[in-house]
Amino acid sequence: MRPSEGDDAAAASAEPAPRAGGATLREVVEAVLVAVVFALFVKAFLFEAYQVPSGSMEESLLVGDHVVVDKLAWAPRGLPWGPLLPRREIRRGDVVVFKGPEDPGRDFVKRAVALGGETVEIRGKRLRVDGVDVHEPYVVHRDPAVHSGEGLPVALRGRDELGPRTLPPGSFFALGDNRDDSRDSRAFGPVPGNLVKGRALFVYWSVRPAPETFAGRGAGVRRALDGAIHFFSRTRWERTLRVVR
Repeated sequence: MRPSEGDDAAAASAEPAPRAGGATLREVVEAVLVAVVFALFVKAFLFEAYQVPSGSMEESLLVGDHVVVDKLAWAPRGLPWGPLLPRREIRRGDVVVFKGPEDPGRDFVKRAVALGGETVEIRGKRLRVDGVDVHEPYVVHRDPAVHSGEGLPVALRGRDELGPRTLPPGSFFALGDNRDDSRDSRAFGPVPGNLVKGRALFVYWSVRPAPETFAGRGAGVRRALDGAIHFFSRTRWERTLRVVR
């Protein structure tokens, strides 16, 4: 028996009417998940943010600089899409973010001053690579004294005088620009290439550190509130989008 027009109208009226008010919870959750996956992909393979914690790279990088790190140029070739990615080797003068050779859980940012196969030495604070003095316009020396020989504090041994050493293939020698106040390859040796995280590209935000140290219970909350209150006054606006050289 053929249904009547009245039956069709009743069936149509029983169907759920289009929702007029915004996305469903499922759509919101899906959008959030997509955003999270994309952010994790970008962080894992493309770019990462890094906050400079010490003055070892002054004046190139200051405490409180927030830097974008390029992870793409030196991405592992073993990835499925690895051969398709643009790539170049680390060059002398690159500012590199890497895992600490002594403590892989701690990140460092230093300048690559010599590469695998090259012989590096320091004579009277001056860097030499393969027997040639290196011009380093970015280096800062704040201690005029030249320290050498045994019997010195560990922090000063090899700081100003370092005998020749040839770097293993696939490694690089990392030094801080603030040459008299930096823990680097003079202390922990050459950095293996597998510890490299990426190249520092530019400063996207820079903030002066708070004059007081927050400690104890609720320190995180107090630090966050202090940062929000003094955001505009402590931001170094002139360093925004400053290219790292």
